[in-house]
Parts: sequence; structure tokens; C-alpha cells
Amino acid sequence: MQEILEKLEQKRQGARLGGGPRRIEAQHARGKLTARERIELLLDPGSFEETDMFVEHRCSDFGMADQHVPGDGVVTGQGTIDGRLVFVFAQDFTVFGGSLSEAHAEKICKIMDRAMKVGAPVIGLNDSGGARIQEGVASLAGYAEVFQRNVLASGVIPQISLIMGPCAGGAVYSPAMTDFIAMVEDSSYMFVTGPDVVKTVTNEIVTAEELGGAATHTQRSGVADLAFANDVEALSEIRRLLGFLPSNNREKPPVRPTDDPADREEPSLDTLVPENPNKPYDMKELILKVVDEGEFFEIGRDFAKNIITGFARFEGAPVGIVANQPMVLAGCLDIDSSRKAARFVRFCDCFNIPIVTFVDVPGFLPGTAQEYGGIIEHGAKLLYAFAEATVPKVTVITRKAYGGAYVVMSSKHLRGDVNYAWPTAEIAVMGPKGAVEIIFKSDMADPARIEQRTREYRERFANPFVAARRGFVDDVIMPHGTRRRIAQSLRWLADKKLENPWKKHGNIPL
Repeated sequence: MQEILEKLEQKRQGARLGGGPRRIEAQHARGKLTARERIELLLDPGSFEETDMFVEHRCSDFGMADQHVPGDGVVTGQGTIDGRLVFVFAQDFTVFGGSLSEAHAEKICKIMDRAMKVGAPVIGLNDSGGARIQEGVASLAGYAEVFQRNVLASGVIPQISLIMGPCAGGAVYSPAMTDFIAMVEDSSYMFVTGPDVVKTVTNEIVTAEELGGAATHTQRSGVADLAFANDVEALSEIRRLLGFLPSNNREKPPVRPTDDPADREEPSLDTLVPENPNKPYDMKELILKVVDEGEFFEIGRDFAKNIITGFARFEGAPVGIVANQPMVLAGCLDIDSSRKAARFVRFCDCFNIPIVTFVDVPGFLPGTAQEYGGIIEHGAKLLYAFAEATVPKVTVITRKAYGGAYVVMSSKHLRGDVNYAWPTAEIAVMGPKGAVEIIFKSDMADPARIEQRTREYRERFANPFVAARRGFVDDVIMPHGTRRRIAQSLRWLADKKLENPWKKHGNIPL
């Protein structure tokens, strides 16, 4: 018996070595951790239980019959993060470059199936050269099986992808269907076709980093939500992100104790909005001052900066934050910000996370580039997302809320539960100057007359009280009491029940 146990341990040790010491050293030389080292950092110490350690590929072509490594390039299993169950797969670049074979895909699918059965998040650590060419269509079928599970799991369990090396070709579509994508700077990239193919087809010369690096996808394309300096920081922040999310769509997000009083006042907010309506201010200052302990986990920080999205807490309970940012494009909504916010709102609605919206929006960004790019359809995505959401929705209008953009930003008309306005709020069809130029065209030749009309319009319409009289705003509140009013609203909305009409699914304007 002892001899059998020793053989088992030898086999385990061999599997844990992956591609062997030389390839592990090469992985470290690139500034990257191995698959097992990453899992150790991601999960609670000693909690990882590995599955399918001894699985091997079944390919015999192109000399593969003589190349077998236990685990076949991916480490799979389950463990805990802060004591909560999660399932994880980590591709092992030291084994066949982390390439996906039929057996490799089966291991990932098994983990995803288990996660769905028990209702726990799936975290994928991607570091792969793509499909294993020696297996041909079998590897492509493996990708398709993974994709199908991504779709079925969407909105049921949180799915997080961490790109920690190459991710190219068909491999990119699995992360693209997950809820959040994070990348590691200078060591990860994503693209459908690589630099060599791009050069051949379009004659463009581009590096892998320029084509699909972390900066490209977090700043230009918006494909990735987060970028981190190295593997250690990335894994630590993913642990933090999980702390805001429920395990599945039937649970509420986890509540953690806090010593931050719900009725804490912030006198500095009374002077946050400048007297000059054209002067910007930092909306993040408001967010940090009203949420628990000033903790805000921002999503999509470097993309579409004119809108802010992320997670925070009130009285220890997670909320999703959506806020216009007057510091960028005056807070206007455009194509990118509409897409970014719409996806975030829909995620929150999937997983029972209340949405707190801070509004300072002068309208949609004008111009031919926006119209030709389909701002109508993209803006409708955000409208659709807020209108469809059934979670608690609390909205605070701090300054401008003009035209269609006012409606889109979680207004009372889109089933906003509680809508507050600061005394500085300007809720109107458009800004005073533009309105006066349309209404009083005959006075355009007299600047003094136009100035007087503008002042009159602002006093009559560009304030929160017209909307308050109609019940479109529930109350005009003092800025310093914003935290208390939001916390109170979320408290009584905690057991909100609202259902949309039965349907197979809606047809969001994609």
C-alpha cells in the first residue's frame, strides 16, 4: 500500500511541475507567475481542490503521441475567496504554450458546469497560445463548447476573465462573453488576428502590444475593464472585486460590517458645484465622500471617462454607481459612455445590485462622428438598460439634466424609485441659452435682451422645483445630507419586488 501511495505522490509531483523546471524559469523570466502560483495567490490559503490533474490529450498526429503532460495545459478546480466558494481554471503556458485541446476544453467545461449547478462564480486565468493546431477541428469544437457555457452562465453566475498572457484568435470570444475582463500590462494581449496576419492582409505594421495590449483595450476599444501592473496586483484586485458580487443571481450581494455612520454629513459637498454653470468639478469627489469608508472600485476607469461606473457600499451593502463626469466632455453622453454604462447597469440588474446614479449631463455629444457612428442606437442601449432594470434605483441630480439625456439617466419616468435633486440642479429640455435662442429668435440682434431672457428662463425653468412640483423629483435635498438620504432610500428599498412582463428575452438595440 505504501508503494502505491508513493507512486501517487510522484505522479502528483510530476503534474504540479507542468512543463518542467526550464519552462517554469522561462515563465518567471517574462515576469509571469505559473498557473498554480496564480491560483495560490487568488484563493484563500489551502482552499484549492484540484480536479482532473491527470487528464491528458488524445491526439496521436504530428508526433503528439509521444508528448503527454498530466493536466494538459490547464489547472482546474474550486476553492474559496474570503470563505466563499468559487471555481477557477488557469491555463498553463509551460505546457504546450497553454494551447487548447479537446481534453483541455473538457476540463474547463466541467468546471463551468459544476459552477452552474451549485451557483458559484467562475474565474478564468487566460494564458494560451490559442487552439492546439495538431488537433485541428477538435480544438475548435472545444472552444465552441466553452462558448456555449459562457452564454448559458451569463446572468446566472458571475464570470470573470483575467488575461495574463496571450489570448488570440477564437480564444478571445470566451472572455468577451464574461462579465468583466482584466489584463496585465506589458505581458498580456488580445486580438482576433495577430500582427503577422494584419501585415499580410492590410499591409499595416503593428506590434502585439499596440494591436491588443492592456492599454489598447482599456483605453481605446473598451474590451477590457481593468488593467494591472503585474500578476500579483491583478489577482489581489480580483479578490477585492468578488467582495462586491453575489455568488449567483438568486442571492443578494454580501454585506460586510462598517463603522461608517449612515447619517454622516459632508459639509464640503455644499460647495462642490461651482457657481459658474460652465465650470467643471470632479464627480469622483462626491462619490468618495458619500460611500462607505471612501471605498470605490471603479470599472472601466480609462475608457469613456465622461461616465463613471463602479462598485461601492452603503451601510455595508454593495451598490453599483453610475455617474456623469463633468471633467470630461462636460459630462455629455456619447457612443462609448452609453455602451459602457449600459453594460454595467445590466450586470447590476442581473445580480441584484442596487444602482445609485449621479446626474450632471448637458445632453448627448453632437457631431457627425457621433451620428454616423450610431449614437441613436447606442444611446438607446443605456435607456433600455435603465428602463429594464428592476433592482432598487436611486438617482441624485447635482446640476444639469437636459433633454433626452435627463430621461436616459435613470429618471423617474424609467421607473426610478427615488429621485433627488440638489438645489443647484437644472432640469429642463435644454440649457437656458439654447432655449432662449430658439424661443426668442426675433431678439437675437439685441445681446442685452437675450441676456435678460436667458436669466428669466434660468430662474423659471432651470431649477429643480418645476420637476419637483410634478413629482418627477421626490425631494430637493441639501448636498451635505446626500449620504443619509441615499442610505435611507436603499434601506426601505431592500425588499423591493418588481417584475417585467414575461418574455423569452427582450431585443435590446445592439
